[in-house]
This record gives sequence, C-alpha cells and structure tokens, in this order.
Amino acid sequence: MTNKKIVIIPARSKSKRIPNKNIKDFFGKPIISYPISVALNCKLFDEVMVSTDCNKIADIAKSFGAKIPFLRSIKNSDDFSTTSDVIEEVILEYKKINIEFETICCIYPTAVFLNENTIKNAFNKFINGNYDSLIPVVKYSHPIQRALRINNNLINFIYPEFINTRSQDLEFSYHDCGQFYFLKTYKFLENKKIYCDNSTFIELNSTHTQDIDNEEDWKIAEIKYKSYIKTQY
Repeated sequence: MTNKKIVIIPARSKSKRIPNKNIKDFFGKPIISYPISVALNCKLFDEVMVSTDCNKIADIAKSFGAKIPFLRSIKNSDDFSTTSDVIEEVILEYKKINIEFETICCIYPTAVFLNENTIKNAFNKFINGNYDSLIPVVKYSHPIQRALRINNNLINFIYPEFINTRSQDLEFSYHDCGQFYFLKTYKFLENKKIYCDNSTFIELNSTHTQDIDNEEDWKIAEIKYKSYIKTQY
C-alpha cells in the first residue's frame, strides 16, 4: 500500500448547545471552511473529506473543496458516537471501494486557529519519530495539583499533599486542545483508540486554540481570533 494520507473532518448536524455550529458564520465564512482550506493548502494529503449526516453541511463542505463520498451512518450520528467511531467508519467505507490510507489526520470542524505550518510540523514529527499517533496539547495555566473540589458549599484540595508546595515546584500538566490528530491507520484499526503507548504531541499556544462547545466558547474564540489574525499579517 502506498503512503496515502487522508484528512477526515467530522461534522454532524445535531449540535444542541450551538445550533448548526459546524456551518455557523465565523468572520464571514462557515466555520468548517477554515480547516478545509488549511487541509487543502497544506498539499500533504491525497483526500480531504467531511464525514457528515447532513446534506446541507455536505453541500457547503463541497463548495469549499472537500469531498463527501458518502454520508455518515445514523448509528454514528448521535450524542454517544465518538471521534474514533467516525474515523473507523470512514476508513472501512473507503476500503469497500478499494481505497486505503496509511495515514489519517482528523481535524475538527471548528479548528479556526489551525494553520499550514502547524499541520506540517506535526506531520514531520509524527513521521520522523515513527509514532502511532500525535495529539496537539496545551499547558494548563495553573498546576492541577492545586485543584479544588466544591462540595456542599465547601472547598477542599483534591490533592492535599501539595497544599504547601510552591507552584513553580510542581510538574507541568497538559490537555488535549481538541484541534486535530495524526494516526497510523493500521494501529488505529487494531485498538480503535487515538491515544496509545506510542503517542506523541505537539505543544500549541493557548491563545491560538479554543475548543468550542457552547456560546461562551464561541465568543472567546471570536475575541482570540481577532488578535490571532493581527499577528498573521
């Protein structure tokens, strides 16, 4: 099998907290158009496709250059379907038409801060290090070892053993920033997981990432993006 590479952009229609989130206008364009454009402009991928259950999303995605060879199944379009479920379905559907990919890049439809350089740098690290997956991460701004728990209007340290430890002496922690993943297809199909023992990372700036789950997140993304685009030009 040749080293063919696919971008999968999962974009179902049933967003409850932000109606039509994946095609909502973001500074003059449907938000899904941003990751589509980045994926196409990278010139890294053999296929840039959107996995959706919605004809309207499909039409918009196609107008920006993405492919929609099939619509997503009903079983993978509900609130309980995972990203892994969607990726697996896409890969298996392509196999039915005798198309296989060695490398998968899954990009979320609201990844408006993603740019070509980030994708290329991540891909190079992923390939050159022979990793099974790559996850973009952001550093927590405050040590999670100093996290508090709220219970019955009272607060307590979750990790009381660190109550007197200086913040600068605590280990840094990171979280998945929800923008994209690189995966080796064969390894993913073996375990159906994005994270594995041979997963690596690329660290991103927190000011240039934003997971968009609700209206407040959307407003924060708009504020960040105004600042972000000023630094690009």
